[in-house]
Amino acid sequence: MDKSTGWVVGRIAGAPVLLKPSALVMVGVLTLLFVPTVRTVSPELGSQTLLGAFVVVVMLMVSVFLHELAHALAARAHGMVVQELALTLWGGHTAYTDTRSTPRSSAVIAVVGPLTNVVLAGLAWFGYQAQAGSSSVALLLYVSAYANAAVAIFNLLPGLPLDGGQVTEALVWAVTGSRLRGTVVAAWTGRVLAVTLVAAAIAVPSLSGRRVELLMVVWAALIGSFMWSSASAALAQSRRRTKIDALDPRLLARPAVAVSADVTVAQARQIAEDLGGDDAQVQLVLVAGPQPTTGVATGQPVGLVDHLALADVPENAAATAPVWSVSVALPTVAVVDAALAGEQLFSAVLRAAPHAPVCILVLGEHVVGALYATDVARAI
Repeated sequence: MDKSTGWVVGRIAGAPVLLKPSALVMVGVLTLLFVPTVRTVSPELGSQTLLGAFVVVVMLMVSVFLHELAHALAARAHGMVVQELALTLWGGHTAYTDTRSTPRSSAVIAVVGPLTNVVLAGLAWFGYQAQAGSSSVALLLYVSAYANAAVAIFNLLPGLPLDGGQVTEALVWAVTGSRLRGTVVAAWTGRVLAVTLVAAAIAVPSLSGRRVELLMVVWAALIGSFMWSSASAALAQSRRRTKIDALDPRLLARPAVAVSADVTVAQARQIAEDLGGDDAQVQLVLVAGPQPTTGVATGQPVGLVDHLALADVPENAAATAPVWSVSVALPTVAVVDAALAGEQLFSAVLRAAPHAPVCILVLGEHVVGALYATDVARAI
């Protein structure tokens, strides 16, 4: 079992299929919930009613897996990278990168899951109507038909995190041009559905004169709380994505200037003072390819001057000490094209962050700024 995710039971569409421990809880709870249905449809099972309910739930889990598989295959067909398919306490989920999403692709990927359940429900119902064999087979087909229909209907409800919520988000996104606005609408619809689900578990049996089932109320409350928190998380993620898309290096970068690696500390101080008046405000970037006349150079960035170390060099040594002696090396991953923006810029900074706290922005061979990961983090 993966220490952070679950049991890897296979790989499909290039991604691991995970069975999370919480899925076993769902199997147990659903087995208990299906016992009355199994007892009604197949009373002859007698003491094997619990086993029959368990088999029904296993079939339902297979349906959930096929639902998630449809999402994964559709995502891959639209150029997404599928990260995992998982069976969980709440049924399942498919994780994939959505940096290339459009309203159309988002809606298609969302809707294929419930449509898969509709097809399975139709096949099961046809088999139930056509079969003339054992009542056990009839039971499995009958319950599978209704369970798949229920899963399809529930998932098509128009609120996040349900598939219908993804479709709602895509529709609003397509109409308004704002994905964030679509997420806001779908997330709040999901929150309303979460509250409605819990209220219905109490109100429906009460209004019909039946006893309120505590287990059903608890289960509805768990699902409702999951829907509420997931809708809220989707909203927060969409807001963060919007901020990432708006990242502009021209607004975030600190001033920087290229200096050749063989200039002296005194020369580096003078360059910084001439450009910014305070050497702590201008990032001095060491590059290959010196221009001895001015000390300013173009070329590949290879290091970044440590301003504290630069200031600590005694005056009597500054005229001879090379500036590279008070600098730190820059990995190539920290050199970033200044033309990047939005998601591409964020990805570049994210790749560089484990190796260097600052990215050097370049246009061609020219250093145009320094972008700190902390500044990007504050922006989003």
